[in-house]
Amino acid sequence: MPLAIYMLGLAVFAQGTSEFMLSGLIPDIARDMHVSIPASGSLTSAFAAGMIIGAPLMAILSLRWPRRRALLIFLVVFLLAHVLGAVTTSFGVLLATRVVGALANAGFLAVGLAAATAMVGPDAKGRATSVLLGGVTIACVAGVPAGAVLGQLWGWRSAFWAVAIVSVPAVIAILRSVPATGPGSGSAETSARGELRSLRDPRLLVTLLLGALVNGATFCTFTYLAPLVTDVTGFGSGWVPAMLALFGLGSFVGVTAGGRMADTRPMPLLVAGGAALLAGWIVFAVTAGNPVATLVLVFVQGALSFAVGSTLISQALYAATGAPTLAGGFATAAFNVGAAAGPSFGGIAIGAGLGYRSPLWVSALLVALALATAGVALGVRRGTANRREEAPAPAR
Repeated sequence: MPLAIYMLGLAVFAQGTSEFMLSGLIPDIARDMHVSIPASGSLTSAFAAGMIIGAPLMAILSLRWPRRRALLIFLVVFLLAHVLGAVTTSFGVLLATRVVGALANAGFLAVGLAAATAMVGPDAKGRATSVLLGGVTIACVAGVPAGAVLGQLWGWRSAFWAVAIVSVPAVIAILRSVPATGPGSGSAETSARGELRSLRDPRLLVTLLLGALVNGATFCTFTYLAPLVTDVTGFGSGWVPAMLALFGLGSFVGVTAGGRMADTRPMPLLVAGGAALLAGWIVFAVTAGNPVATLVLVFVQGALSFAVGSTLISQALYAATGAPTLAGGFATAAFNVGAAAGPSFGGIAIGAGLGYRSPLWVSALLVALALATAGVALGVRRGTANRREEAPAPAR
């Protein structure tokens, strides 16, 4: 893998840390900004909305620029948004920086996926994708806990400063190592129109839907992992950071292993991994009261979730070779739709009085829907192929 791809992964690490670190900073922000906890929690919702809306829009905008310029613009805007967020005393300004930061993050990830896969051979998209998404998993393992520690030691603003500082070497490295080639020739309107035409492939649309369902399952349980392990499994609250880190460690292992298989054996990985993921959520739901089973399954489900999820992203890029930037943008949006919808479904289940095991059952249901959707799509594809083979040749 070229060094430039690892530098893109470093930037994604900073962005992933920013996306998830607020879970440990919300109370301090609310107290410092003199707002309620729910109001402070809207910072997370604002970031998620910015990612969903921004991914396709920023991808279209970036088509007028060479990829290196687009990456630098998005990353510098992301960095400056965190500097402003670290110094502002206005909650409204802080909220705006979260939206701007999310838009820049979404644009960077869309262009970064296209740039990374363009820097490797045509049969290595999975490995390149896994390096970028590895930045997200490392953020779960190290970045988010580190942000929480910084917040406890020096206040929540220090976490924002840390994200900005980590972004600086990525800016320098991208300037020096990412090729200055890529989209930028011709008008953005023409380029966008051409890429949008390439996005009509049914295979791509199904892949994006599967990605949203699988990621929804992942974040449905991840969001409520703390009350699950304390109220159901019986671990003390001091175990929560360790369990989150264990899930993140499994995610890193999964995305790394998945990247090595996604280019050569994607279908066996998706079929076997999807079935194992469904079985794992069901077993986890049944055995959540057992500490040993919980420790094992937190790691295993993190690994399976990201192995399957990262493979789906790479398959989206394979399915849209004529629209690499917009495919990355729509993949980013689809996965963030899942990241927003999954926790909402889990919250509905908990609110209905079904307990903290219920997000595990919701995760299992979402993966089951993904497998059913994949089965139906495969049946339709085979039926269409058979009808084409049986159709009589046109008369001459």
